Amino acid sequence: MSVISRVETFLVAPRWLFVRLETDAGAVGWGEASLEGHADAVRAVVDQFAEYLVGQDASRIEDHWQVLTKSGFYRGGPVFGSAVAGIDQALWDIKGKILGVPVYDLLGGAVRDRIRMYGWVGGDDPSGIADAIQAQLDVGLTAVKMNASGVMSRLGTVAEIDGVLDRVAAAREVLGPYRDVAVDFHGRFTLANSRRIAPLLEPLRPFFIEEPVAPENSHLIGQLAQATSIPVATGERLYTRQDFLPVLQAGIAVAQPDLSHAGGISEVRRIAALAETFDVQLAPHCPLGPIALAACLQVGFATPNFLIQEQSIGIHYNQGAEVLDYVIDKAPFRFVDGHIELLANAGLGIEVDEAAVRAADARGHSWRTPIWRHRDGGVAEW
Repeated sequence: MSVISRVETFLVAPRWLFVRLETDAGAVGWGEASLEGHADAVRAVVDQFAEYLVGQDASRIEDHWQVLTKSGFYRGGPVFGSAVAGIDQALWDIKGKILGVPVYDLLGGAVRDRIRMYGWVGGDDPSGIADAIQAQLDVGLTAVKMNASGVMSRLGTVAEIDGVLDRVAAAREVLGPYRDVAVDFHGRFTLANSRRIAPLLEPLRPFFIEEPVAPENSHLIGQLAQATSIPVATGERLYTRQDFLPVLQAGIAVAQPDLSHAGGISEVRRIAALAETFDVQLAPHCPLGPIALAACLQVGFATPNFLIQEQSIGIHYNQGAEVLDYVIDKAPFRFVDGHIELLANAGLGIEVDEAAVRAADARGHSWRTPIWRHRDGGVAEW
C-alpha cells in the first residue's frame, strides 16, 4: 500500500493553482485545480480535504473521489469541483507512475495515436485577425478559436452584429476550406441575440459556436440548437454528469467539461461516456496550465468520442508566465501537423519543473475576473 503523506498547493502565475501529492514511498503526483479568479478559495478546500487524505491509500482513486464529492452535506459547484479535480489528477498521476504506464492505459488504452489541437486568436475585441491566425498556422495548428465579441449589448446593435460577422469572415478568408474556426460567445449573449446572429454565421461554417447562453440559462440552449445548423458547444461552467444531462438532451453537439473544474479525470470520463449516448463529441475546455492540458490529453487518448483539444500556449490571458515554463521537457507538447502525438511517459506524461513551481508560488498571484459594464452602467458578462 502506498500511503499519502503530504498534500501541497502552489499558487503560480498567471492564474493557476497546482496540487502536489506525495506518498510515504516517495511517489509524487501533480494535479491542477485552477479556478480562474478564485484560486485562494480552492486552495482552502484542498487544505481541508488534505485532513482526510493524509494517511490514506493513494491507489483508491474512486473511493477518494466518492468521499470528497459526497461525504460533505454541502457539496458541488466550481470551488469544490476544482479542489477534487486537482487531487484526482494527482492520484491518477501517482498510480500511473507507480505502475509505469500512462494514465490512458489505466483507462483502457489508447484509441488514437494523436489529438488535434486548437489555439486562441485575438482578445475580446480582436483586431489583426489575419496576422493572429497566420501565427497559429505557423506553429503548426489547423484550427483556432476566437471570441465573437467583447462587451455585447443585450440585443446587439447593427454595428455589433456586423462586427461579429466581419471578424469571423476575416478568419475564414485566412483559414480557407480545410481549416477550422470556432466562435466563442462566452456566455455574453442573450438567447435572443444568439438566435439572431447564429443563422448569419452559417455561410461562414464555424466549427462550432461555444457558450451561446450563460450557464445559468442552459435550460434555454435547446432553442438555439434547433434554430441553427452550426454545432453548439457548451460545458466549461458545468461540473457534473447531472449538469450535462439537460444540455445533452437539448441537442448540443460538443461537450466541453474542464478537467480542472469538473471533478478531474474520473468525472470527465463519465461525462464523455454519457455524451457518447447522445452522439455528442468531447472537446475539453483548457485555457490553463500544463498539468491540466496533460490530464485532458490522457482522457482524449482513451475516449472514442473525442473531437479536439483546447490549449493556451501563447493565449492573450497569460501574463507573467507561460504554459511551458513549468515543465522540464517541452517535447511532449510539440505540435505535429496540428496534433499532439501520443504521450509515452508514465502518469500524466509530463515532468513538472518543481523548482520553477516553488519559485512561482513564492511570488504568487492575485488574478481576478475583470468587471465589465454596459453603457448604461449595468454589469455585463465577461
